[in-house]
Amino acid sequence: MADCVSKVELSVSCADLLDKDVGSKSDPLCVLLQSSGKDSWTELARTERLTNSSSPSFSQRLRLDYHFESVQNLKLGVYDIDNSSSDLGDDDYLGGVELTLGQVHARHTRPPLTGWEKMSKLPITAEEIKDNRAIQLEFEAKNLDKKDTFGKSDPFLEFFKKGDDGKWQLVHRTEVVKNNLSPTWKKFSVPLQTFCCSDLDRPLKVDCSDYDSDGTHDLIGSFTTTVSELQKAGSSPVSFDCIHPEKQKKKKSYKNSGVVSLKSCKVETHSFLDYVMGGCQINFTVGIDFTGSNGDPRSPNSLHYMSPDGLNQYLSALWSVGHVVQDYDTDKLFPAFGFGAKLPPDYQAANHEFALNFNPTNPYCKGIDGIIEAYRMVMPQLKLSGPTNFSPIINHVASIAAQGAQSNSASQYFVLLILTDGEITDLDQTRDAIVRASRLPLSIIIVGVGPADFKAMELLDGDDGVLRSTVGEAVARDIVQFVPYRQFKDAPQASLAQSVLAEVPNQLVSYFKMRGLEPPKPAPAPAPAPAAPKS
Repeated sequence: MADCVSKVELSVSCADLLDKDVGSKSDPLCVLLQSSGKDSWTELARTERLTNSSSPSFSQRLRLDYHFESVQNLKLGVYDIDNSSSDLGDDDYLGGVELTLGQVHARHTRPPLTGWEKMSKLPITAEEIKDNRAIQLEFEAKNLDKKDTFGKSDPFLEFFKKGDDGKWQLVHRTEVVKNNLSPTWKKFSVPLQTFCCSDLDRPLKVDCSDYDSDGTHDLIGSFTTTVSELQKAGSSPVSFDCIHPEKQKKKKSYKNSGVVSLKSCKVETHSFLDYVMGGCQINFTVGIDFTGSNGDPRSPNSLHYMSPDGLNQYLSALWSVGHVVQDYDTDKLFPAFGFGAKLPPDYQAANHEFALNFNPTNPYCKGIDGIIEAYRMVMPQLKLSGPTNFSPIINHVASIAAQGAQSNSASQYFVLLILTDGEITDLDQTRDAIVRASRLPLSIIIVGVGPADFKAMELLDGDDGVLRSTVGEAVARDIVQFVPYRQFKDAPQASLAQSVLAEVPNQLVSYFKMRGLEPPKPAPAPAPAPAAPKS
């Protein structure tokens, strides 16, 4: 019998967290992990990081699959984050809890969780996701109140939906626009069920506040609305008086503390499966690091050393991710490249983009097994060298993706998997390449192999801020996902694939929505053959 699977979102808030920072409050972030057997845990999701907050309400929901017939052991951990690294090993642990998903059995119910009660007076809530639609909104404001003594306000918006218990629940928080009384916030998209429980007439509250670095944000004003009202922005402007309740009580002549206007509103209905089932092909390319820092492949200490079972970390990562991706490409022909090695016959300068099968005019391998076979054949012929340059292979795949984008249809998407052991030498050129590629149908997955410090690589992953090129140009969308393999070395093989591929569906949809491209229409089923005449 098929598993009973659905998607759920966990919403987490905390109160009275420990203050680990000297002279300020902690900068908390919540991480969700799921047991992957024995003592292994796999990270599923994490919230945003909030600065200077001992009582955070995280707007980023933690989404996971819910299997009714299985006991799903989970961990929730809250950390004080004081650097840009995604590695939590050097961050202060503030507290957490182990629980099963079944314990979070209903909305607005605080489960009796030992350990969590010491740090949280608020419930962990779960909501089943049954609606794939999303709402895309863009807001601006005019003439907001000045809240800062030595400058203008630093405004941001928070959106709340009214829960079934009548309480307001945070569903989204915009970025902060610095020193601006008439800001325009970036366009954002939120699942419709998260935003309003898919009820277009459910009350919504919007708070406009002035950001303060110490966490004591000042309310500028609020207004209430519904999605039904917001949808009117498609035909005429929709504006709201931003009302501060205390000012309204004190001043009879008070009108507002500024006006917030909705520039655009669109309910999006297309999902990743709509594009894939319509015929969108995912083209998978692999780049493998053959730099000298991997160690002599003949030594058991080398990351390229073949164990008696014919595997190493590179092949394990390739096998795990590739076997998922290859099902979305009908011809199963994947270009595979190496970089950072000297090639026969002359072994001169290091090559940073060579065909793994040594056939530059036809670098395609038949399936993941073909890539593995090419890897094993070429390994003894290479001289590992350096430096570690990513930009050549990114630019190569980006040029192919640019050709696919010329069709002006949602028919081609590209995924580049880079397997590497260390720091990037051409970091500036790589940043520039990623910023350019963010406007193309391309996602980049980087799997860090071995024990190296990957902090420079983590900067390329857009989770901790907006990546910018060397001339200050920001990425159009987040296209990079970085994962260190060591986190999954002892976990089931599927765990790595689940983590590194988790962002690809949203990245694919975000690109085609950015271009305004609808999913391809599925090909009609072939007409049945005419019946043979009866004799």
